[in-house]
This record gives sequence, C-alpha cells and structure tokens, in this order.
Amino acid sequence: MSERPDAGDAFPTNTLETPDGGSVSIKDFTGKPAVVFFYPKDNTPGCTNEAKDFTALKEEFDKAGVAILGVSKDPPKSHVKFIEKQGLTIALASDTPADSGKDGLAEALGIWVEKNMYGRTYMGMERTTYLVAADGTISQLWRKVKVKGHAEAVLEAAKAL
Repeated sequence: MSERPDAGDAFPTNTLETPDGGSVSIKDFTGKPAVVFFYPKDNTPGCTNEAKDFTALKEEFDKAGVAILGVSKDPPKSHVKFIEKQGLTIALASDTPADSGKDGLAEALGIWVEKNMYGRTYMGMERTTYLVAADGTISQLWRKVKVKGHAEAVLEAAKAL
C-alpha cells in the first residue's frame, strides 16, 4: 500500500458501483465540491446515525453546491435495503470487495485497515470523511470519525470552500 493521501493530494478516481447498477467516480463531480464519507457497514448503529445525519443536512449541502456520497464495502443490494429502511436521500456506493483480487478505493486511501474487537483481528473500514474540492484534490479530511456532530462540522467546512 502506498502513502495515505492527505489534504492537497488528488483524490483517487476509482469507479464504484451504485445501488441502481450504475457507477460513480470522483471524476463525476469535477467542477463541484463533494463530500465522500466512508463507513463500515449498512444498518449498524453508528453508520445509520451518520447516514441519517448527512441525509438531514442534504438540503444545506445542496444549497452550498456540494455533493454527498457515502461509501462502504457492502454490496449494492445491501445499500438499496439501507436506503429504503432508513429513508436516506444521499447517494451511496459500493467499494470493490476486498477479496475480489482488486484494490478498492478504501485500499487506495489507506483506510481499509486491520481492526481488533473482542480479541478478534479482521480487516475493516476506518470511518473517514473527505471534502474534495472542485478540482478533485482533497481539501480537508477527518480520520477515525466520531459520528455525533460530524455531519454539521463537514457542512461548515464545505460552506467555506
């Protein structure tokens, strides 16, 4: 794995699958700032709260001209259920599964990391958010995100772009 991209670096252009069978890449947002938030798993408490917080502020992000994209390793079918169950209005995308033999976007960003829970070691998503400027560079990033108040903090940073 290469060095983890930081503020000022180009955001990787990996293509991700959307719940409707389409695809999305940061290149699709060229000319417009975007928030790309990575979360571990659909329908888990922290991830649900984070997605609902961004959904609640979507209109404010829209007014600021900033796109929002939530990304996890869950398959598109899981995202469809997550969107329906939680009433989400933000866009979600599926990163390439880690066992596919291809590196996904999370790997390119260095946020697919070894985790430890109850003595068990496994690979998982480090909750991270990127504010990507209109030119495709990382304007700001938040690592190891704590969900409470996070979407509001990202909105304030996005408005300042």
